[in-house]
Amino acid sequence: MTDFSKTRAAFHLPEGVIYLDGNSLGPLPAGVEARARHAIESEWGDMLIRAWNQAGWMAQPKRVGDRIAKLIGAPAGSVVMGDTLSIKVYQALASALELNPERKVVLSDNGNFPTDLYMADGLLRSLGKEHELRVVDPEAVEASIDDTVAVLMLTHVDYRTGRMHDMASLTKKAHDCGALVIWDLAHSAGAMRVDLTGCNADFAVGCTYKYLNGGPGAPAFIHVRPDLQDKVRPALSGWLGHEAPFAFDLDYRPGAGIERMRVGTPPVVQMTMLEAALDIWDEVDLDDLRARSIELSELFIAEVEKQAPQVTIASPRDPQIRGSQVSLKFEHGYAAMQALIARGVIGDFRAPDMMRFGFTPLYIDENDVRQAVEILAGILETRAWDRPEFTKREKVT
Repeated sequence: MTDFSKTRAAFHLPEGVIYLDGNSLGPLPAGVEARARHAIESEWGDMLIRAWNQAGWMAQPKRVGDRIAKLIGAPAGSVVMGDTLSIKVYQALASALELNPERKVVLSDNGNFPTDLYMADGLLRSLGKEHELRVVDPEAVEASIDDTVAVLMLTHVDYRTGRMHDMASLTKKAHDCGALVIWDLAHSAGAMRVDLTGCNADFAVGCTYKYLNGGPGAPAFIHVRPDLQDKVRPALSGWLGHEAPFAFDLDYRPGAGIERMRVGTPPVVQMTMLEAALDIWDEVDLDDLRARSIELSELFIAEVEKQAPQVTIASPRDPQIRGSQVSLKFEHGYAAMQALIARGVIGDFRAPDMMRFGFTPLYIDENDVRQAVEILAGILETRAWDRPEFTKREKVT
């Protein structure tokens, strides 16, 4: 059994703060600062450019990718790190479309994270008028998969409500209809057990600064099913995806396997911080994590219903189809969230009226949940949110 009191002690958590926003940015794990300092002082500082070989910087994207692979049910050699999630979405979609050239429809849903839809729209516009981005309600995805669809592109867990798609059944239906599938795991990796191999997923992408606690700007990852790796053509044919980057050939030849999905120079210090943050997962059983997450979110919902009738539960009530977050709808949600933050309970807000709370068992327990709801209930009861300083919108909500 995972000892969550031990994992809690492995994070820097500010005194007097209940942090329920790990679904947006994970807190700082112990050991990250020292590891980053070593990379800066001893590797960059002392080794200088020699560190690309001596410190293993060049191999880092694949080495860290193999550690991520264990958390998402993928085999070693099928995940590589680098760039941002938006870039990885573009790579995956461009490659998938080329593998299915006779079809022109990309199917997604309006619960997908907007950047995924933006990247898809931009790519399809550059390909010409024949391509179509078809966006439906999450509940309509299964019925919308047909033999016109080239690629099904979905976020596994809805960033707004926490609603979770059935990855296995949707992947199977898409394959049965001749479509390829891309899964965005931004709100899944590190929150629950994911089985990309068991689902036979074609592509997956994700970020590492949420549940994986890699820090702001931590690099994204991309997974390509092993039997597809040498078939995909990287649309973003960067020099580090080349078969021989330091041959400096003028023609592009894609590297072997997952290496071809690399693009540019990796963010070494940021990736080093992520690599240190991943150490905690050596102590965690993902089934224990998921069970504990459900316990905490169920407690939160029960206490909210008891103490805060002013809000509406916006997340699925069935925990089996809900990720590790609970969202509450409230007309004055932005101001209420600012009032909560002022009192030491940190969640976040998503327009137009959604307050989001993440339940990350690595550092959240029952006392945190009960105390957070008590503070929320007091704010709503006394209308403490109805103050000018809480209604002023910041750039990041």
